Amino acid sequence: PMLDTVVRKLVEFRYERALRQFYLGNSVKVGERQLPGLWASLEGVGKILDMPSSYDLYVSGSITANARTIGSQQPMIVFDSRLLAQLGPGEQRVVLAHELGHILSDHVLYMTALDILMRASGNLPLMMGLPVRAVKAVLLEWMRAAELSCDRAATLAVRDPRIVCRTLMVTAGGIPADQLDLDAFMAQAMEYESWEDSHDRVRRFFLEIGATHSYAVRRVSEVMKWIQSGEYDRIVRGEYRRRGEDTNVREEAGDAMEFYAERFRGLFREIGENVTNLGSQVGDVSQQLADWLRSRGAGSGTARND
Repeated sequence: PMLDTVVRKLVEFRYERALRQFYLGNSVKVGERQLPGLWASLEGVGKILDMPSSYDLYVSGSITANARTIGSQQPMIVFDSRLLAQLGPGEQRVVLAHELGHILSDHVLYMTALDILMRASGNLPLMMGLPVRAVKAVLLEWMRAAELSCDRAATLAVRDPRIVCRTLMVTAGGIPADQLDLDAFMAQAMEYESWEDSHDRVRRFFLEIGATHSYAVRRVSEVMKWIQSGEYDRIVRGEYRRRGEDTNVREEAGDAMEFYAERFRGLFREIGENVTNLGSQVGDVSQQLADWLRSRGAGSGTARND
């Protein structure tokens, strides 16, 4: 019940409209006359992914090097200029396809609500009584999983897994791809994934637990494993769920939360009995969130932002 109240209040705050006004007044809006090459890339990737409409695209002079999708009713994409300068045209298409993947998968409403929750959790009295740290940990894990799924969407859109891996390499190093070696970076991803020490895996968990994105090296590893599984080739052959058969995103998120509930418990068991109770507590919160998401999915599928 408390989480349901949180989401309703977030919509009432009209946070999305404030962000739209911020970027309209403080960034460069891309179009046919403004950065036309980037606009053409967005339109082209949108056609490949069969997006239902066009979306506003802004380039921001932020000090970060990232891209994000904001808004549930009218999504918009924001591309930081630092990241844009590091990427070639093919890599820019990967980023745009990744962000469109969030829209196509209906992640945006939930991720926008999470963004507000992360910013406001220390100030909102209605958050009192919630195990805030555990909730944040679980929801951020869901966000990282959503990022991995959109890496797959980008791979399908550009039809070249190496370009996707190259883009992730650039985001990891912060320098253009022509100064880096992709094969060496992919070997680094294999080394990272094959690391066997359980205590180091636990350390990785704590390093990543507060992040919205998984490490770029791990994301490359996940793309490679997905390709090797045959799923990519199956989808390219046309064997995939059609739009009318889409699963409700909240049901999918509920399934993810249930999976992560056990993941948290198991990970803390690796550390030792002295902290197993903490892992169980986080896992229990995950399970409660899974139940809540499924109950929300049984109701209306969208929330309006008037």
